[in-house]
Amino acid sequence: MAKDTQYTLITGGTEGIGYELAKIFAQNGYHLILVARDQTELDQRAAELRQNHGVEVVTLAKDLFLRQAPFEVYDEVKARGLQVNVLVNNAGQGQYGEFVDTDINRELDIVQLNIGAYLTFTKLYLQEMVARNEGKILMVSSIGGEMPGPLQAVYHATKAFVSSFSEAVQDEIKETNVTLTKLLPGPTDTEFFHKADMEESKMVKEQDLDDPAKVAKDGYEALMAGKLEVISGMRSKMMVGATKLMPDNMVAATMHQMTKPSEE
Repeated sequence: MAKDTQYTLITGGTEGIGYELAKIFAQNGYHLILVARDQTELDQRAAELRQNHGVEVVTLAKDLFLRQAPFEVYDEVKARGLQVNVLVNNAGQGQYGEFVDTDINRELDIVQLNIGAYLTFTKLYLQEMVARNEGKILMVSSIGGEMPGPLQAVYHATKAFVSSFSEAVQDEIKETNVTLTKLLPGPTDTEFFHKADMEESKMVKEQDLDDPAKVAKDGYEALMAGKLEVISGMRSKMMVGATKLMPDNMVAATMHQMTKPSEE
């Protein structure tokens, strides 16, 4: 299929890494299907992308905290007669604080967003891609999935699911022309920390956060090359490498120190 008729579907495509990925795909001639909750933000981003890159941008305002929402997105895309050639599972949130104190209903929403939506979109579009033996999936995970995360226990656990799930599916489809790439960013300068009520943590106040545009570029290049995994940034690569040499309880204690509230 010619590039000028190919579509990329991106969840959480109006901000952060998702929007930076949308810009890169548009620069490379892909039409876009952007999924996010806020129709006003979707309209603004769509107008920018159309004007700057001359691509078609379809917007779907859906709340991916809701279990049925990914199915509704799939049905609406199909009803428009569009074929998704690239799926980018990107939308995700976290919650900051000790698990004993945090809001279980928000955590259940986060599990649905970070795991349920990834699972559903991957199932629906992978079936189509395998049937035609063509397609690419980018799973935006996190280096957090490679280590326990005190004060972000549920978020790290959801990303551990994404990593394990991705690796299993990669093996299942290895004889096809469909590829699935796992992108592992480190702490990145996005709205994630604001939404997680994490702006007072040492990680945010005392670290240089990664540039979402650089993370998106790393993810796009790895996806196009058909790589299984890319860890974005040298600091993140070193961090993941170091944690593999340490006992889990030591990794957890180190992460606790890094994420606790800043004393400044």
